[in-house]
Amino acid sequence: MKRGFTELSNQVIGCAIEVHKALGPGLLESTYQQCLAHELTLNDISFKLEHPLPVQYKGTLIDCAYRVDLLVGNEIIVELKSVESLQAIHEAQLLTYMKLADIRYGFLINFNVKLLKRGLKSFIL
Repeated sequence: MKRGFTELSNQVIGCAIEVHKALGPGLLESTYQQCLAHELTLNDISFKLEHPLPVQYKGTLIDCAYRVDLLVGNEIIVELKSVESLQAIHEAQLLTYMKLADIRYGFLINFNVKLLKRGLKSFIL
């Protein structure tokens, strides 16, 4: 069944909240990534974990080993962090990934916060 973007984005946020409620802040990014992947699976949401992202430069594809944390439904890039605070470079990273992948929607999620809504930013190109 094809989900609309709003429904899909709400489900992704709901899954992230569920992971944060269960684990709380203070763990490694890789732990949150694997748990969020599991939560997405439990909710029958298609995604790709560590999706490769080559760079196209002057007509040549260059494998720079960039990996998107999660590509959900081929519509949303989800970049995960577990840091003291989100910085401008984290936003720039996500926006660049979105541009390179030609994906309009993205979420930057920092799990190292008391309330997940304070660690969540959404982006539209």
